[in-house]
Amino acid sequence: MSDTDSIIAELESEFVELYKILKFEGLTESGGSAKQAIADGLVSVNGEVETRKRKKIRAGDQIDFIDHHIDIVGKTDD
Repeated sequence: MSDTDSIIAELESEFVELYKILKFEGLTESGGSAKQAIADGLVSVNGEVETRKRKKIRAGDQIDFIDHHIDIVGKTDD
C-alpha cells in the first residue's frame, strides 16, 4: 500500500519549467521554495534526480517530490 499522492497535471503549452509545476500544484509555498527543493535534490523526473530548476517538462514526464507523484499530460482538445 502506497502513501503517495498522485496528481495529474495538464499542460497548457508544449512545456513548462519544473519549478513552476511544484508551485502551481501547491506542493511548495512559492517559486523560490520550489527552486530550493529542486537544488536540494528532492525532486526526480522520470526516475532520475533533477537539479535543474528550469528543466522543460513535457507531456509524458513523471515527477516525484517527497510523497507526491505527478503525471504530466498534454492539453486535450474539446
